[in-house]
Amino acid sequence: MEHVAKRRYEYAPAGTLPGLLQRGRGLGALMAAEDPTAAADLVYGCIRWDWRWDTQVDHRALYLARLLRGLELPRGPVVEVLAGDEDACMRATGVLELLALGGSAEARDALRDYVREGEHWVDVLESVADAWPAAWWDDLADTARARLQEGMEDPRPWALPWSSWGLARQAAERPAQEWDPLGDAASPDLLELLADPGEPNARKVGALNLLARREAEPGLVGLVPSLGTEDGRYALPLLRRAVEKLGALAVPAARDWAASGTPWLAQLGHDVLARHGEEQDIPVLLAELEQDWVGRTWCGPMYSARGLARFGPRAAEAASLLRRFWLWTPHSYERPAYLEALAAIGSAGMAEVYTECLWDCEADARLLAVRHAPDRPHVRERLACLRDDPMEEPEVRQAARVRLEGTAGARVDG
Repeated sequence: MEHVAKRRYEYAPAGTLPGLLQRGRGLGALMAAEDPTAAADLVYGCIRWDWRWDTQVDHRALYLARLLRGLELPRGPVVEVLAGDEDACMRATGVLELLALGGSAEARDALRDYVREGEHWVDVLESVADAWPAAWWDDLADTARARLQEGMEDPRPWALPWSSWGLARQAAERPAQEWDPLGDAASPDLLELLADPGEPNARKVGALNLLARREAEPGLVGLVPSLGTEDGRYALPLLRRAVEKLGALAVPAARDWAASGTPWLAQLGHDVLARHGEEQDIPVLLAELEQDWVGRTWCGPMYSARGLARFGPRAAEAASLLRRFWLWTPHSYERPAYLEALAAIGSAGMAEVYTECLWDCEADARLLAVRHAPDRPHVRERLACLRDDPMEEPEVRQAARVRLEGTAGARVDG
Protein backbone atom coordinates (compact mmCIF):
# COMPACT_ATOMS: atom_id res chain seq x y z
CA MET A 1 0.00 0.00 0.00
CA GLU A 2 1.56 3.31 -1.07
CA HIS A 3 0.59 5.28 2.04
CA VAL A 4 2.31 2.69 4.20
CA ALA A 5 5.59 3.07 2.34
CA LYS A 6 5.60 6.79 3.11
CA ARG A 7 5.50 6.37 6.90
CA ARG A 8 7.96 8.62 8.71
CA TYR A 9 8.71 6.08 11.41
CA GLU A 10 9.58 2.43 11.88
CA TYR A 11 7.91 -0.02 14.21
CA ALA A 12 9.94 -1.04 17.21
CA PRO A 13 10.92 -4.74 17.39
CA ALA A 14 7.99 -6.99 18.18
CA GLY A 15 9.57 -8.31 21.38
CA THR A 16 9.95 -4.88 22.99
CA LEU A 17 7.30 -3.03 24.97
CA PRO A 18 7.08 -0.17 22.41
CA GLY A 19 6.72 -2.66 19.58
CA LEU A 20 4.08 -4.67 21.39
CA LEU A 21 2.02 -1.59 22.21
CA GLN A 22 2.32 -0.26 18.65
CA ARG A 23 0.97 -3.58 17.38
CA GLY A 24 -1.80 -3.86 19.97
CA ARG A 25 -0.50 -7.21 21.24
CA GLY A 26 -1.87 -8.66 24.44
CA LEU A 27 1.63 -9.19 25.81
CA GLY A 28 2.17 -5.44 25.63
CA ALA A 29 -0.76 -4.82 27.98
CA LEU A 30 0.54 -7.47 30.40
CA MET A 31 4.07 -6.06 30.38
CA ALA A 32 2.84 -2.49 30.82
CA ALA A 33 0.94 -3.52 33.93
CA GLU A 34 4.22 -4.57 35.54
CA ASP A 35 5.63 -1.02 35.40
CA PRO A 36 2.91 1.59 34.78
CA THR A 37 5.27 4.54 35.24
CA ALA A 38 7.65 3.34 32.54
CA ALA A 39 4.77 2.50 30.19
CA ALA A 40 2.89 5.79 30.54
CA ASP A 41 4.70 7.78 27.83
CA LEU A 42 4.48 4.85 25.43
CA VAL A 43 0.72 4.57 25.92
CA TYR A 44 0.22 8.28 25.38
CA GLY A 45 2.48 8.08 22.31
CA CYS A 46 0.21 5.46 20.77
CA ILE A 47 -2.62 8.00 21.00
CA ARG A 48 -0.67 11.05 19.84
CA TRP A 49 0.65 9.20 16.77
CA ASP A 50 -1.28 6.69 14.73
CA TRP A 51 0.56 3.39 14.54
CA ARG A 52 -2.23 1.48 12.83
CA TRP A 53 -1.22 -0.10 9.54
CA ASP A 54 -4.72 0.34 8.12
CA THR A 55 -6.76 2.99 9.89
CA GLN A 56 -10.04 1.62 8.55
CA VAL A 57 -9.82 -1.85 10.08
CA ASP A 58 -7.03 -2.02 12.67
CA HIS A 59 -8.46 -1.34 16.12
CA ARG A 60 -6.70 0.38 19.00
CA ALA A 61 -9.23 2.51 20.90
CA LEU A 62 -10.41 -0.17 23.35
CA TYR A 63 -6.88 -1.50 23.83
CA LEU A 64 -5.58 1.97 24.72
CA ALA A 65 -8.59 2.85 26.86
CA ARG A 66 -8.03 -0.29 28.89
CA LEU A 67 -4.36 0.54 29.31
CA LEU A 68 -5.21 4.03 30.59
CA ARG A 69 -7.77 2.63 33.00
CA GLY A 70 -5.72 -0.35 34.14
CA LEU A 71 -2.53 1.67 34.67
CA GLU A 72 -4.52 4.47 36.34
CA LEU A 73 -2.98 7.06 34.01
CA PRO A 74 -4.25 10.68 33.99
CA ARG A 75 -6.73 11.47 31.23
CA GLY A 76 -5.39 15.00 30.69
CA PRO A 77 -2.79 14.13 28.02
CA VAL A 78 -5.50 12.34 26.01
CA VAL A 79 -7.86 15.31 26.30
CA GLU A 80 -5.06 17.53 24.96
CA VAL A 81 -4.93 15.43 21.77
CA LEU A 82 -8.48 16.57 20.97
CA ALA A 83 -6.98 19.94 19.99
CA GLY A 84 -4.93 18.35 17.18
CA ASP A 85 -5.92 17.81 13.58
CA GLU A 86 -9.04 15.84 12.64
CA ASP A 87 -7.33 12.44 12.73
CA ALA A 88 -5.73 13.06 16.11
CA CYS A 89 -8.97 14.42 17.48
CA MET A 90 -10.89 11.32 16.46
CA ARG A 91 -8.23 8.98 17.88
CA ALA A 92 -8.59 10.68 21.23
CA THR A 93 -12.38 10.68 20.91
CA GLY A 94 -12.46 6.92 20.37
CA VAL A 95 -10.48 6.36 23.56
CA LEU A 96 -12.33 8.91 25.69
CA GLU A 97 -15.82 7.79 24.69
CA LEU A 98 -14.93 4.25 25.79
CA LEU A 99 -13.47 5.49 29.08
CA ALA A 100 -16.74 7.33 29.64
CA LEU A 101 -18.64 4.09 29.13
CA GLY A 102 -16.26 2.54 31.64
CA GLY A 103 -17.26 5.11 34.24
CA SER A 104 -14.94 8.08 33.70
CA ALA A 105 -16.89 11.29 34.27
CA GLU A 106 -13.78 13.27 33.28
CA ALA A 107 -13.72 11.64 29.84
CA ARG A 108 -17.43 12.20 29.32
CA ASP A 109 -17.23 15.86 30.35
CA ALA A 110 -14.21 16.47 28.12
CA LEU A 111 -16.05 15.26 25.02
CA ARG A 112 -19.22 17.19 25.89
CA ASP A 113 -17.11 20.33 26.35
CA TYR A 114 -15.45 19.71 23.00
CA VAL A 115 -18.83 19.55 21.27
CA ARG A 116 -19.55 23.01 22.68
CA GLU A 117 -16.26 24.59 21.64
CA GLY A 118 -14.07 22.28 19.53
CA GLU A 119 -13.24 22.58 15.84
CA HIS A 120 -14.22 19.07 14.78
CA TRP A 121 -17.30 19.00 16.96
CA VAL A 122 -19.64 17.50 14.32
CA ASP A 123 -17.54 14.35 13.96
CA VAL A 124 -17.13 14.05 17.71
CA LEU A 125 -20.83 14.49 18.35
CA GLU A 126 -21.76 11.87 15.76
CA SER A 127 -19.24 9.47 17.25
CA VAL A 128 -20.39 9.79 20.86
CA ALA A 129 -24.05 9.65 19.84
CA ASP A 130 -23.35 6.32 18.19
CA ALA A 131 -21.51 4.99 21.26
CA TRP A 132 -23.31 6.50 24.26
CA PRO A 133 -26.82 6.34 25.73
CA ALA A 134 -29.02 9.12 24.40
CA ALA A 135 -29.27 10.71 27.83
CA TRP A 136 -25.56 11.59 27.63
CA TRP A 137 -25.85 13.71 24.48
CA ASP A 138 -29.52 14.57 23.91
CA ASP A 139 -29.30 17.81 25.92
CA LEU A 140 -26.69 19.16 23.46
CA ALA A 141 -29.37 19.84 20.83
CA ASP A 142 -29.48 23.59 21.43
CA THR A 143 -25.69 23.80 21.29
CA ALA A 144 -25.65 21.89 18.02
CA ARG A 145 -28.41 24.02 16.53
CA ALA A 146 -26.55 27.22 17.38
CA ARG A 147 -23.24 25.94 16.03
CA LEU A 148 -24.82 24.76 12.79
CA GLN A 149 -26.23 28.25 12.25
CA GLU A 150 -22.83 29.83 12.87
CA GLY A 151 -20.80 27.57 10.59
CA MET A 152 -20.93 25.64 7.35
CA GLU A 153 -20.97 22.11 8.80
CA ASP A 154 -23.07 19.62 6.89
CA PRO A 155 -23.91 16.64 9.13
CA ARG A 156 -24.89 13.33 7.66
CA PRO A 157 -28.71 13.34 7.49
CA TRP A 158 -29.10 9.69 8.46
CA ALA A 159 -26.77 9.76 11.48
CA LEU A 160 -27.48 10.25 15.13
CA PRO A 161 -28.03 12.72 16.65
CA TRP A 162 -29.28 14.73 13.66
CA SER A 163 -32.00 12.26 12.71
CA SER A 164 -33.19 12.26 16.32
CA TRP A 165 -33.24 16.05 16.58
CA GLY A 166 -34.53 16.78 13.07
CA LEU A 167 -31.57 19.09 12.41
CA ALA A 168 -30.14 17.44 9.32
CA ARG A 169 -30.38 19.16 5.97
CA GLN A 170 -32.48 17.41 3.37
CA ALA A 171 -30.37 14.96 1.42
CA ALA A 172 -30.04 15.84 -2.24
CA GLU A 173 -31.91 13.56 -4.59
CA ARG A 174 -29.74 11.22 -6.57
CA PRO A 175 -29.99 11.59 -10.32
CA ALA A 176 -31.87 8.79 -12.03
CA GLN A 177 -29.52 6.08 -13.24
CA GLU A 178 -29.21 5.70 -16.95
CA TRP A 179 -30.35 2.44 -18.51
CA ASP A 180 -27.49 -0.03 -18.86
CA PRO A 181 -27.39 -1.29 -22.47
CA LEU A 182 -25.55 -4.44 -21.31
CA GLY A 183 -28.16 -5.30 -18.71
CA ASP A 184 -30.08 -7.68 -20.98
CA ALA A 185 -27.09 -9.23 -22.68
CA ALA A 186 -26.72 -13.00 -22.46
CA SER A 187 -23.58 -14.38 -20.82
CA PRO A 188 -22.12 -15.71 -24.13
CA ASP A 189 -22.46 -12.20 -25.57
CA LEU A 190 -20.67 -10.76 -22.54
CA LEU A 191 -17.83 -13.23 -23.00
CA GLU A 192 -17.58 -12.25 -26.66
CA LEU A 193 -17.32 -8.61 -25.62
CA LEU A 194 -14.56 -9.41 -23.11
CA ALA A 195 -12.61 -11.31 -25.77
CA ASP A 196 -12.72 -8.41 -28.22
CA PRO A 197 -9.47 -6.35 -27.98
CA GLY A 198 -11.25 -3.46 -29.64
CA GLU A 199 -13.81 -3.04 -26.84
CA PRO A 200 -13.03 -0.21 -24.38
CA ASN A 201 -12.26 -1.19 -20.80
CA ALA A 202 -15.32 0.65 -19.53
CA ARG A 203 -17.61 -1.76 -21.38
CA LYS A 204 -15.55 -4.73 -20.25
CA VAL A 205 -15.92 -3.63 -16.65
CA GLY A 206 -19.66 -3.41 -17.22
CA ALA A 207 -19.66 -6.95 -18.57
CA LEU A 208 -17.67 -8.20 -15.56
CA ASN A 209 -20.13 -6.50 -13.25
CA LEU A 210 -22.98 -8.45 -14.83
CA LEU A 211 -21.09 -11.76 -14.78
CA ALA A 212 -20.25 -11.24 -11.11
CA ARG A 213 -23.98 -11.13 -10.35
CA ARG A 214 -24.85 -14.28 -12.30
CA GLU A 215 -24.17 -17.97 -12.03
CA ALA A 216 -20.58 -19.04 -12.63
CA GLU A 217 -19.58 -18.80 -16.29
CA PRO A 218 -16.74 -21.28 -17.07
CA GLY A 219 -16.01 -19.50 -20.35
CA LEU A 220 -14.51 -16.63 -18.37
CA VAL A 221 -11.53 -18.72 -17.25
CA GLY A 222 -9.62 -18.58 -20.52
CA LEU A 223 -10.12 -14.83 -20.84
CA VAL A 224 -8.75 -13.84 -17.42
CA PRO A 225 -5.09 -13.25 -18.45
CA SER A 226 -6.22 -10.69 -21.04
CA LEU A 227 -8.35 -8.69 -18.62
CA GLY A 228 -5.75 -6.40 -17.16
CA THR A 229 -5.29 -2.67 -17.51
CA GLU A 230 -3.41 -1.37 -20.53
CA ASP A 231 -0.25 -0.76 -18.50
CA GLY A 232 -0.35 -4.35 -17.24
CA ARG A 233 -0.26 -3.33 -13.59
CA TYR A 234 -3.75 -4.19 -12.42
CA ALA A 235 -6.70 -6.46 -13.11
CA LEU A 236 -9.76 -4.75 -14.50
CA PRO A 237 -12.20 -3.71 -11.77
CA LEU A 238 -14.67 -6.45 -10.79
CA LEU A 239 -12.63 -9.23 -12.43
CA ARG A 240 -11.77 -10.66 -9.02
CA ARG A 241 -15.43 -10.75 -8.04
CA ALA A 242 -16.41 -12.50 -11.25
CA VAL A 243 -13.61 -15.06 -10.79
CA GLU A 244 -14.78 -15.73 -7.21
CA LYS A 245 -18.06 -17.00 -8.68
CA LEU A 246 -16.10 -19.72 -10.50
CA GLY A 247 -14.86 -21.31 -7.29
CA ALA A 248 -13.03 -24.61 -7.87
CA LEU A 249 -13.63 -24.36 -11.62
CA ALA A 250 -10.78 -21.84 -11.78
CA VAL A 251 -8.23 -23.96 -9.89
CA PRO A 252 -6.47 -25.63 -12.86
CA ALA A 253 -6.00 -22.31 -14.61
CA ALA A 254 -5.11 -20.58 -11.34
CA ARG A 255 -2.02 -22.78 -11.05
CA ASP A 256 -0.77 -21.28 -14.30
CA TRP A 257 -1.77 -17.78 -13.24
CA ALA A 258 0.15 -18.13 -9.96
CA ALA A 259 3.29 -19.05 -11.89
CA SER A 260 2.99 -16.15 -14.34
CA GLY A 261 5.27 -13.16 -14.38
CA THR A 262 2.35 -10.73 -14.24
CA PRO A 263 1.94 -9.61 -10.60
CA TRP A 264 -1.81 -9.03 -10.63
CA LEU A 265 -2.47 -12.33 -12.39
CA ALA A 266 -0.14 -14.23 -10.07
CA GLN A 267 -1.90 -12.71 -7.06
CA LEU A 268 -5.29 -13.67 -8.44
CA GLY A 269 -4.04 -17.22 -8.96
CA HIS A 270 -2.78 -17.43 -5.39
CA ASP A 271 -6.10 -16.14 -4.08
CA VAL A 272 -8.01 -18.84 -5.98
CA LEU A 273 -5.66 -21.54 -4.71
CA ALA A 274 -5.96 -20.27 -1.15
CA ARG A 275 -9.75 -20.61 -1.30
CA HIS A 276 -10.17 -23.69 -3.43
CA GLY A 277 -6.80 -25.34 -4.03
CA GLU A 278 -5.92 -28.94 -3.23
CA GLU A 279 -3.16 -30.54 -1.18
CA GLN A 280 -0.79 -30.34 -4.15
CA ASP A 281 -1.06 -26.53 -3.91
CA ILE A 282 0.33 -26.31 -0.37
CA PRO A 283 3.92 -25.63 -1.60
CA VAL A 284 2.66 -22.72 -3.73
CA LEU A 285 0.83 -21.18 -0.78
CA LEU A 286 3.89 -21.69 1.42
CA ALA A 287 6.12 -20.02 -1.16
CA GLU A 288 3.76 -17.05 -1.36
CA LEU A 289 3.76 -16.70 2.42
CA GLU A 290 7.56 -16.92 2.50
CA GLN A 291 7.83 -14.23 -0.19
CA ASP A 292 5.49 -11.98 1.79
CA TRP A 293 7.66 -12.44 4.87
CA VAL A 294 10.87 -11.61 3.03
CA GLY A 295 9.23 -8.54 1.49
CA ARG A 296 7.59 -7.51 4.79
CA THR A 297 4.22 -7.50 3.03
CA TRP A 298 1.71 -7.02 5.81
CA CYS A 299 -1.49 -6.62 3.77
CA GLY A 300 -2.80 -9.91 2.41
CA PRO A 301 -0.80 -12.81 3.90
CA MET A 302 -3.87 -13.72 5.95
CA TYR A 303 -5.45 -15.14 2.76
CA SER A 304 -2.55 -17.56 2.35
CA ALA A 305 -2.87 -18.38 6.04
CA ARG A 306 -6.55 -19.18 5.67
CA GLY A 307 -5.79 -21.29 2.64
CA LEU A 308 -3.19 -23.29 4.55
CA ALA A 309 -5.55 -23.67 7.51
CA ARG A 310 -7.93 -25.63 5.27
CA PHE A 311 -5.40 -28.47 5.15
CA GLY A 312 -4.95 -28.77 8.90
CA PRO A 313 -1.87 -30.75 10.06
CA ARG A 314 -0.94 -31.48 6.42
CA ALA A 315 0.26 -27.86 6.29
CA ALA A 316 2.28 -28.13 9.51
CA GLU A 317 5.38 -26.91 7.65
CA ALA A 318 3.82 -23.44 7.67
CA ALA A 319 3.84 -23.18 11.47
CA SER A 320 7.07 -21.18 11.75
CA LEU A 321 6.02 -18.65 9.12
CA LEU A 322 2.55 -18.24 10.57
CA ARG A 323 3.94 -17.66 14.03
CA ARG A 324 6.36 -15.07 12.70
CA PHE A 325 3.52 -13.19 11.04
CA TRP A 326 1.42 -13.40 14.20
CA LEU A 327 4.28 -12.01 16.29
CA TRP A 328 5.48 -9.27 13.96
CA THR A 329 2.63 -7.97 11.84
CA PRO A 330 1.60 -4.39 12.59
CA HIS A 331 -1.63 -5.10 10.69
CA SER A 332 -3.59 -6.30 13.72
CA TYR A 333 -6.70 -6.96 11.61
CA GLU A 334 -4.86 -9.93 10.05
CA ARG A 335 -3.64 -11.40 13.35
CA PRO A 336 -6.78 -13.49 14.06
CA ALA A 337 -6.30 -15.31 10.72
CA TYR A 338 -2.81 -16.38 11.79
CA LEU A 339 -4.18 -17.47 15.15
CA GLU A 340 -6.84 -19.63 13.48
CA ALA A 341 -4.30 -21.12 11.06
CA LEU A 342 -1.86 -22.00 13.84
CA ALA A 343 -4.63 -23.77 15.70
CA ALA A 344 -5.87 -25.60 12.59
CA ILE A 345 -2.46 -27.07 11.76
CA GLY A 346 -1.88 -28.10 15.38
CA SER A 347 0.95 -25.73 16.28
CA ALA A 348 2.56 -26.16 19.69
CA GLY A 349 2.09 -23.58 22.44
CA MET A 350 -1.44 -22.54 21.54
CA ALA A 351 -2.54 -22.42 25.19
CA GLU A 352 -0.14 -19.54 25.85
CA VAL A 353 -1.01 -17.82 22.57
CA TYR A 354 -4.74 -17.94 23.32
CA THR A 355 -4.13 -16.68 26.84
CA GLU A 356 -2.21 -13.64 25.59
CA CYS A 357 -4.96 -12.90 23.08
CA LEU A 358 -7.43 -12.27 25.90
CA TRP A 359 -5.71 -8.84 26.01
CA ASP A 360 -5.39 -8.38 22.20
CA CYS A 361 -6.61 -5.18 20.54
CA GLU A 362 -8.73 -7.07 17.97
CA ALA A 363 -12.17 -8.29 19.03
CA ASP A 364 -11.91 -11.35 16.75
CA ALA A 365 -8.69 -12.39 18.48
CA ARG A 366 -10.25 -11.91 21.92
CA LEU A 367 -13.28 -13.90 20.81
CA LEU A 368 -11.12 -16.84 19.75
CA ALA A 369 -9.20 -16.60 23.00
CA VAL A 370 -12.37 -16.53 25.10
CA ARG A 371 -13.50 -19.76 23.47
CA HIS A 372 -10.19 -21.63 23.49
CA ALA A 373 -7.91 -20.34 26.27
CA PRO A 374 -7.05 -23.04 28.84
CA ASP A 375 -9.09 -23.30 32.01
CA ARG A 376 -6.75 -21.68 34.51
CA PRO A 377 -7.46 -19.34 37.47
CA HIS A 378 -5.96 -16.23 35.81
CA VAL A 379 -7.85 -17.02 32.59
CA ARG A 380 -11.14 -17.25 34.47
CA GLU A 381 -10.31 -13.94 36.14
CA ARG A 382 -9.72 -12.29 32.77
CA LEU A 383 -12.91 -13.82 31.35
CA ALA A 384 -14.86 -12.27 34.21
CA CYS A 385 -13.31 -8.88 33.42
CA LEU A 386 -14.31 -9.18 29.77
CA ARG A 387 -17.81 -10.30 30.70
CA ASP A 388 -18.37 -7.35 33.02
CA ASP A 389 -16.57 -4.58 31.11
CA PRO A 390 -19.05 -2.07 29.63
CA MET A 391 -16.35 -1.00 27.15
CA GLU A 392 -16.11 -4.49 25.63
CA GLU A 393 -17.78 -5.58 22.39
CA PRO A 394 -21.16 -7.25 23.05
CA GLU A 395 -20.24 -10.53 21.32
CA VAL A 396 -17.07 -10.87 23.37
CA ARG A 397 -18.94 -10.16 26.60
CA GLN A 398 -21.54 -12.76 25.70
CA ALA A 399 -18.91 -15.36 24.77
CA ALA A 400 -17.11 -14.77 28.07
CA ARG A 401 -20.40 -15.18 29.93
CA VAL A 402 -21.15 -18.47 28.17
CA ARG A 403 -17.61 -19.76 28.74
CA LEU A 404 -17.68 -18.94 32.45
CA GLU A 405 -21.08 -20.53 32.93
CA GLY A 406 -19.87 -23.67 31.18
CA THR A 407 -16.64 -23.74 33.18
CA ALA A 408 -18.50 -23.30 36.43
CA GLY A 409 -20.89 -26.10 35.50
CA ALA A 410 -18.00 -28.40 34.62
CA ARG A 411 -16.32 -27.77 37.98
CA VAL A 412 -19.54 -28.44 39.84
CA ASP A 413 -20.12 -31.66 37.91
CA GLY A 414 -16.55 -32.73 38.51
